[in-house]
Amino acid sequence: MLTLNKIMLVGRLTADPELKTTPSGISVTNFTLAVDRGYAKQGEEKQTDFIYIVCWRNQAEFVSKYFRKGSGIYVCGSLQIRNWKDKDGNNRTTAEVVADEVKFAESKKNSGGDGNYTRTENEPSFSNNPSGDFQEITDDDELPF
Repeated sequence: MLTLNKIMLVGRLTADPELKTTPSGISVTNFTLAVDRGYAKQGEEKQTDFIYIVCWRNQAEFVSKYFRKGSGIYVCGSLQIRNWKDKDGNNRTTAEVVADEVKFAESKKNSGGDGNYTRTENEPSFSNNPSGDFQEITDDDELPF
């Protein structure tokens, strides 16, 4: 049987991410991602889903260093359902995305930053084509597959 648990999201952070460290020294950050739905009923506004994201190790450090409230972010990961007890002993369930991949979904210029941002050589980008010069393929015979 084939199983697949893969989620790809693009949205905006609802608050600044806060880097924490586990007792064993592993970096972790949690944040909520606001993701607009791709449709809206006629005469209604688009709905927004608020999705809980968890990043570990280097990705946690990357997110806490480069992203702030309102930043556009791409997250790819897997859905995890976690059961826990609250302070009153009640059983609770949380659905969260554990990030495998995190990238910028917009330039610093477009995110409303101060414009003093310089991208480092090893910093991932959202696009594999940083120049933005795509060529439209109009004939299916030109496709490589």
